[in-house]
Amino acid sequence: MTGISPAELPTALPTALAAGQSRLRALLPGLTDGILRGPTPLPGWTRGHVLTHLEGVGLALARQARYALRGKLIEVYDGGRAARDAAIEAGHRRPVQQLAPALADALDEVEASWSAVGPDDWDRPVRYRDGTLRDAGLAWWRELEIHTADADLGYGTHEWPAPLCVHLIGFLASRVPAGYEVTFTATDAEFTRTYGSGTPLPVAGRLTDLAAWLAGRHPELPLTAPELPRLGTWP
Repeated sequence: MTGISPAELPTALPTALAAGQSRLRALLPGLTDGILRGPTPLPGWTRGHVLTHLEGVGLALARQARYALRGKLIEVYDGGRAARDAAIEAGHRRPVQQLAPALADALDEVEASWSAVGPDDWDRPVRYRDGTLRDAGLAWWRELEIHTADADLGYGTHEWPAPLCVHLIGFLASRVPAGYEVTFTATDAEFTRTYGSGTPLPVAGRLTDLAAWLAGRHPELPLTAPELPRLGTWP
């Protein structure tokens, strides 16, 4: 089992993004003010915070695509992280009659921007991490799937697609602290990966739960391991 390989990416990533964006859009009609003010697994964040963040990060990464296709570079957020945080703080208080349409409009822009990326465009440079459109597209995939689950609107980490889980485990393996050689083994799929060096540490569980733990989310079913060390910072 693999994630999205470079050879598969030109067709597989747009398909994955389209599925995630459609899933999020389908959740919007059920929103109410009460639901928006409800808590999420993220400390201090309501669903309003999470959905406002998805609106902002979706637009920010979409414009990386738009500008890259013009051969230009632009910062991810005007004003950097401080402006991003201020927009979330201001936007999460919006009533559902404002927040839901704004997120739907953002998804329209996101979908149009990423659908314009052709098979030969993924290596175009972007300002996001001084990387490529491939890096920005994968970042949106992570943000989209992780935070849709965080919003707790009926889509959970146990529903994450297998390619996403494999990608997350590889991307987030650096969060395991130094001094461990961790072997991740899925109990529900043919998947084993080993990362790091030092004390051997076998960690087993469902593929979705392995990915959830590395993403800092609570596994829906417990993992089997001698210990689960404190994870390091997000890469």
